[in-house]
Amino acid sequence: MSKIKLNKVELKNLPNVGVLVVEKVKVTDGRKFNPGRPVNKQSARYKRLAKQSYYAKQKNQFECSKSFTYKNKTYTYECNDDGYGYVCDYNNKHVCNVSYIGRTKVLGYAYVLDRLVKVEINLKQCTF
Repeated sequence: MSKIKLNKVELKNLPNVGVLVVEKVKVTDGRKFNPGRPVNKQSARYKRLAKQSYYAKQKNQFECSKSFTYKNKTYTYECNDDGYGYVCDYNNKHVCNVSYIGRTKVLGYAYVLDRLVKVEINLKQCTF
């Protein structure tokens, strides 16, 4: 067997050699990184994430004391120092105390004629 000797070839001052050109793609659907494929809005995962985002938005608006309409009446939530607060109507009249704020519902209580009345507000039915 004979040995084959290869010569070294040097590339100098050649255009577009070793330069990677990256074009910026403008993402219009709100994603941070674009994987290059379209969003499948009919998929179960997309629908689930959209629903979770909607519930988080509703809860955030409730906790930020934004006025909301529930069963054709307007209310607001006022927060105390202990983390929970109370619900007032449009005249700032006390309606009930809040004992729990969940993802989709708010639990509260009120005393009417020395009897405990439990109140449940469904955040899915609130309009802010």
